[in-house]
Amino acid sequence: MKLGIFGMPLHPPTRPAAETYEEDADRIIHADQVGFDEAWIGEHMSCTTEPIAAPMMFLASLIHRTNNIRLGTGVIALPNHHPAVVAAEVAQFDHMSRGRMMFGIGPGGLASDMELFDVLDGPYRTERMMESIDTILQLWRQDPPYNIDGKHWKIKLKDTVMPELGVGYIPRPYQQPHPPIMMTAMSPFSDSIKTAGQRGWSPMSANFCPEYVIASHWKKYVEGCEAAGHAVNGECWRVARNVVVARSDSEALDRVLDPKGSNYYYFEYLWKVLLAVNYTAVMKDDPKKPDDQVTVEELIKSMVIYGSPKTVTEKLLAFRERTGPFGGLLMAAMDGSGVNRAREWESMTLLAKEVMPAMRSAIGR
Repeated sequence: MKLGIFGMPLHPPTRPAAETYEEDADRIIHADQVGFDEAWIGEHMSCTTEPIAAPMMFLASLIHRTNNIRLGTGVIALPNHHPAVVAAEVAQFDHMSRGRMMFGIGPGGLASDMELFDVLDGPYRTERMMESIDTILQLWRQDPPYNIDGKHWKIKLKDTVMPELGVGYIPRPYQQPHPPIMMTAMSPFSDSIKTAGQRGWSPMSANFCPEYVIASHWKKYVEGCEAAGHAVNGECWRVARNVVVARSDSEALDRVLDPKGSNYYYFEYLWKVLLAVNYTAVMKDDPKKPDDQVTVEELIKSMVIYGSPKTVTEKLLAFRERTGPFGGLLMAAMDGSGVNRAREWESMTLLAKEVMPAMRSAIGR
């Protein structure tokens, strides 16, 4: 099983951006040092709370500050970008990192970004995303001339091509035919997961989904794989979770429910954001429960895996048994204000050094 870190990232908007960028970089360096396999960073253009607008720019700063950890976009919101720009930049990053690139794609999940780029309509946004990735893959498959007559982007490059000078060529990635593609999902029975199965891509389930949603993602992934005639294998399925590991169960519980703790802030923020856009169903164990009866403490207890290393190992194995055989666990990165940084760094270390070896051993058996 692979172990990764997933960062939206999310910080209180009162914190200086330069400080949070440094903290997020330090977290990935620490993850590399203690044995994490992957790091994924999200993209948000119009939110100071989720402040990374260009995940590849951020991750490029870590190529030579880390040794082994693979670096992924979690995700590039394809409806908001010209596909030729994405194709060229991903190829460049893949070469710069010598193949450590992972290409996470999605329609985007931040409502203010959707308004900014005029893609608030869900079916329209999905249509643009799928046309974009198909265009990117076509650009990587062929040499010029390029003539892609899409509905949303029309790409033509033929009159100024000079083969002997290399002019007019979209760069291809270091990894062939391309870096691994990952698609995220957070809705119950998400069609994005089915699409990933059909297209041979890796699915990722969001950390702020209740258990039944995660289980529904496995069902949709199986459905997509079977529809395309692909072998069903959970090895490439990644599930993100909030994980708090401490030396004792009681200490972990205190950290999880601390009103000044990073997990408390995280779920309080997300609940308010989803409440504002009437999309709270993705976070509720019971979608029919009235929003005014949901508490932050209830959300935390239903979606955070916490305890001593032994307890967290047992919880994760039981969770995997109930939801499906995911092959990658992504620890959600929390804010490091005040005492939270030391707590987060300890959780990462215990997860990598004690929990994951025990999980891998149990799964192997």
